Amino acid sequence: MTGLMMVAGERSGDLFGAGLAAALRARLGGVAIFGCGGEEMRRTGVETVVDLSEFAMVGITEVVSKLPRAYRASRRLMQEARRRRPAMAILIDSPSLNIRLAPRLKRLGVPVTYFVSPQVWAWKKWRLGQLKKRIDKMICIFDFEEEIYRRAGIPVEYVGHPLVGEVHPTLARAAFFTRAGLEPGLTTVALLPGSRRTEVRLILPTLLEATAALAGTRRLQVVVAVAPTIDAKWLEDEYLAPYRQGMAAPCGTTGATRDALYHADLAVVASGTATIEAALLERPMVVVYRVSRVTAMVARAMGLHLPFYSMVNLLAGRSAVPELIQEDFTAGRVASEVARLLDDAGARAVMVNDLRDVKARLGSAGALGRAADAIARSIAGCRDSVSDCGR
Repeated sequence: MTGLMMVAGERSGDLFGAGLAAALRARLGGVAIFGCGGEEMRRTGVETVVDLSEFAMVGITEVVSKLPRAYRASRRLMQEARRRRPAMAILIDSPSLNIRLAPRLKRLGVPVTYFVSPQVWAWKKWRLGQLKKRIDKMICIFDFEEEIYRRAGIPVEYVGHPLVGEVHPTLARAAFFTRAGLEPGLTTVALLPGSRRTEVRLILPTLLEATAALAGTRRLQVVVAVAPTIDAKWLEDEYLAPYRQGMAAPCGTTGATRDALYHADLAVVASGTATIEAALLERPMVVVYRVSRVTAMVARAMGLHLPFYSMVNLLAGRSAVPELIQEDFTAGRVASEVARLLDDAGARAVMVNDLRDVKARLGSAGALGRAADAIARSIAGCRDSVSDCGR
């Protein structure tokens, strides 16, 4: 075997890619893997010829401004693919990057497996036709996606969500509150503003304004879960320091997202993978998100064919958690929803039951192992015939 190519363009993909790389090596005898990823994939021995930060963008305006850098990084990836001729390319999520890489890899004769389905079923449904031509197999992590791809004629396998069995606190309650400088007996609200600077800029100020307003009417404390991709000093200087004199002076904690979720009474979470983590920890939450006005206008023009934005509500099939998106995402609305949930034990109990239903839809532990098994079978099939690849 000439090795494998793996491409992850964002932090969640880096985490999944690291686990998948380890599982593949266990099955394929220490196969060499190269591509695009971050620190987690490097820790498992993946040679990242391009760092995922080259592609970390949110919204139309950021994509436009950083397109030249991303184009150069994409060229480096393809140059390495041509030079090394991998036995298979494994593309992880990041549709703006990977859907464009896929046909170029196919033209090289490299079989393509897509892991973590791009949400083309939500909008851009026309891309299902593109995917049918560009990839050999889809490995999806949500159960309802399997039928969507099967109907589109795309070879597909559902393996469950990689976070099942992996999300748990690492610190006991007392240890976490001591580390964060918090009072164990005080109502605690966790803020998760996203893993990219652009997300933090668009989301965190509104969250801080909301919790500062709440602190004027009740005793509470605020912990900001800082993603490892965010510079903690930048976040402290730019956003947290101005609130230090407030009644709910926010503290930031890095690398303890799951501890913050588990030990808090309530969380306000930027829509994305963190909402799944909160669901797995059965933590009552308010989901928020905001993109730039230009991005929002483009999104509306293209149409979004879903009743909900968050995956938690999509899986529940109902409004299990409140969503405050774009114009609805205001400090007043956040403060109102947080206050309602803190004051209404019954509403929190109903939400926890709904989150347990969501957990049941995420499959059993071991998703990355099942994904590795599926990829290993596809590689074996590709050795016999390219036309059988992925089937």
